[in-house]
Amino acid sequence: MTLLQSIILGIIQGASEFLPISSSGHLVLAPYVFGWDIPPQEAFIFDVLVQVATLTAVIIYFWKDLLLILKSMLRGIVNRKPLSDFYSRLGWFLILATIPAGLAAIFFKEIFENSFSNPKAAAIFLLFTSIFLLIAEFFGSRVKSLDAVSWLDSLWIGFFQVFALFPGISRSGSTISGGMLRGFNREASAKFSFLMSVPVMSAAGVLAISDLLAAPVLLAKLPIYLAGFITAALVGYLAIRWFISYLSKKSLYLFAGYCGSLGLIFLILLSL
Repeated sequence: MTLLQSIILGIIQGASEFLPISSSGHLVLAPYVFGWDIPPQEAFIFDVLVQVATLTAVIIYFWKDLLLILKSMLRGIVNRKPLSDFYSRLGWFLILATIPAGLAAIFFKEIFENSFSNPKAAAIFLLFTSIFLLIAEFFGSRVKSLDAVSWLDSLWIGFFQVFALFPGISRSGSTISGGMLRGFNREASAKFSFLMSVPVMSAAGVLAISDLLAAPVLLAKLPIYLAGFITAALVGYLAIRWFISYLSKKSLYLFAGYCGSLGLIFLILLSL
């Protein structure tokens, strides 16, 4: 992996992780488009680091909310009233929402991993992202704010996160769609989606850390990886900020059209 590749892929990861266009799908398709042959071990190291980078972006953007959630959860545990206030409930509901994808990743790990080496699968799943967004816009009532979230809402949104284990299905797109189909407005759905990425990305980072540290090329190419890390974190932060502002005024149709068009284009190109 070169410095330029690291920066370009960092930009792609940072933007597509939070916009509903699928970071995994773009990271599978981008090397194909540019004709890059990145060794699997280097690709693994880079993927782990940019995931941590986008996790950093979420934590920085939502640090006030995350601090309130943590304090409220600890206070609730001490007082033996874990669901006594909104932020404490929200914290437990965010954890609950991660369970479906966590179980799916454990029991069907090989199926999900094999799909990441298949650009055609990524293109097909981009069409699924488009469909999710269109269904959410057509059928979502969008009347509830985040303070109305329940354990059932959280579990429902968590099931939508399972789909995002496939490359091409956007994590933010599927979970935001899940939230809108439960009646939440776009901003509330997006905020819940971004906050629930913290335990998901943290768990994924912890599980991958031992393999990452054991990789012999990590230190040799650390400056190159750091460039991608910094780029992904910066672009990710800007993407969150812009997207939340966008959702306060506009729909998801633009992103549905983008995912659908990109998926169809790549399906045609890969079939030639």
